[in-house]
Amino acid sequence: MDQEIEKNKAGNVTVIYQEFESWSVNKGDVTIHAKRMPGFFRTVKNCTESLWLLFFLVPYLRWNGKQAILFDIENRQFHFFDLTVLPQDIWMLSLLLLLLAMGLFAVTSVASRVFCGYFCFQSSWTDWFAWIEDKIEGPPAARRKLDTAPWSPEKLRKRTLKHAIWMAIALLTGISFSIWFVDAYQYWDDLLHLRLPLVGWVVLIMFFFGTYILAGMLREQVCMWMCPYARIQGVMTDSQTILPTYDFRRGEPRGKLHRGAEAAEGKPGDCIDCFQCVQVCPTGVDIRNGQQLGCITCGLCLDACDSIMDKIGRPRGLIRYASLDELDGKPAKKMYQHPRTLVYVGIILAALGGIVYGLTHLGSMTLKVLPERQPLFVRLSDGSIQNKYEFKVLNKTDKDVLVAVTASGGVKGQVMIGAGKPLLAHHGRGVSFTIFVKAPGENISQEVMPIRFRIQGVDNPDMAAEYETMFNGPKP
Repeated sequence: MDQEIEKNKAGNVTVIYQEFESWSVNKGDVTIHAKRMPGFFRTVKNCTESLWLLFFLVPYLRWNGKQAILFDIENRQFHFFDLTVLPQDIWMLSLLLLLLAMGLFAVTSVASRVFCGYFCFQSSWTDWFAWIEDKIEGPPAARRKLDTAPWSPEKLRKRTLKHAIWMAIALLTGISFSIWFVDAYQYWDDLLHLRLPLVGWVVLIMFFFGTYILAGMLREQVCMWMCPYARIQGVMTDSQTILPTYDFRRGEPRGKLHRGAEAAEGKPGDCIDCFQCVQVCPTGVDIRNGQQLGCITCGLCLDACDSIMDKIGRPRGLIRYASLDELDGKPAKKMYQHPRTLVYVGIILAALGGIVYGLTHLGSMTLKVLPERQPLFVRLSDGSIQNKYEFKVLNKTDKDVLVAVTASGGVKGQVMIGAGKPLLAHHGRGVSFTIFVKAPGENISQEVMPIRFRIQGVDNPDMAAEYETMFNGPKP
């Protein structure tokens, strides 16, 4: 296409690829081979997709001799450097999922499907697979020709190499997913020695075939027909949402570029019907026909159109990020003027505040004390009143800890039975033990009195937790 444009500047009559004169959205009958064109949005897409390298590399990060980030489902623990989150703190995960969902909704209401275009794993893996295909089989025209060519040694060589690399990436994807949940180095050792458990093999095989088929074979069909987010985006956007749009007022009527056409027939629209916006689209949609299900808001059509506008000496922005109201000449609202977006932001801030509070009040131990209900108290032969308490201690650290139990409040002269020596709290799980509190009957002045228990690490006094409950006695 570039060569044709330069010929036009030298005086030739027209610039257009006739095979793209009519283009329809692919429904899966043929493979879309998108053209890779440099530009601002292509650079942004490459940068955002590179963030997925963290998915492959982070599990190998070590911290204090262990995996720094580990979702240890088997032991029901989540390790994040020095922080250990146990099932009792799962409410923070719920807030995190709420935060991510509301963030996705807020971004979509303002800028449409930018997640799909720049961050989605399906779009990213498909883009990588297409890049490999481009390097092995050549540009789109060569790949289309190869698709229809009969099998030959050269075609077999290219297809074998391409699919071998795709399979290697799919296998690495399955391994990388698995090592977020088990120790990375131990997993590799088990894998190489074929010692993975059944669930490990099942997960690896599922991700291998899933990645290979979805990113290599189905590609854009996943976005158009399988992804639920593509279906619900319509209720998240409105006429004020910013998205890739074709300025039909400026672009129409379309026409091929002819020398002297303006003087002879009046000024045509800026769109020269070059179909470059369609050729670079990873889902094969024609943005000039308006918003469509297949548009993932990646902005690659903007790069293509701007490059053509530069070559024919016309201003950029024939295809640009804009709202539908803006194209109709209506005033555009600012992001903070969208009530729905403000609601999303409010929920995001509330969820974020809850997560911050949870993390800052997580502590290394938790204590819960359950008083005996049947009976509430026992009167002993010497006239003293005894209460029974069930202690539940959760040690969130990775080491066993000896804890001492003390009590404050309650009744004057009370004595704890069962707390004479330190008790062992096992690491990473809860432990229960029973404590009795006995108090002289004559010192009990009311039926219910508050009592506060405290557990404290013997070797590390900073590890402590408290719980307030009640001491029950007879009516005075």
